Amino acid sequence: MSYPLIAALMWLVIANVIAMFPSRDHHWRTAYALITIGIPLLGWVTSVEGPLWGLILLAGGASVLRWPLIHLWRRIRPQPKEPAE
Repeated sequence: MSYPLIAALMWLVIANVIAMFPSRDHHWRTAYALITIGIPLLGWVTSVEGPLWGLILLAGGASVLRWPLIHLWRRIRPQPKEPAE
């Protein structure tokens, strides 16, 4: 197993352990830190192991960080217009 895969799997384990503990800010600060570390790590894995492993780890990271993705989707999605009276 290569170093990028080991680092990515460690990132997934650490992210899951962090999610088990309570937090006052609902883990937003740690989510930002995990995103900051995870994006370059995902690029490293993709460049060394190939796009298949990159997509697998992207799906794993998205499952761990699903709420930031949901909030991003809600922000960029066009809002439905209310009917005029």
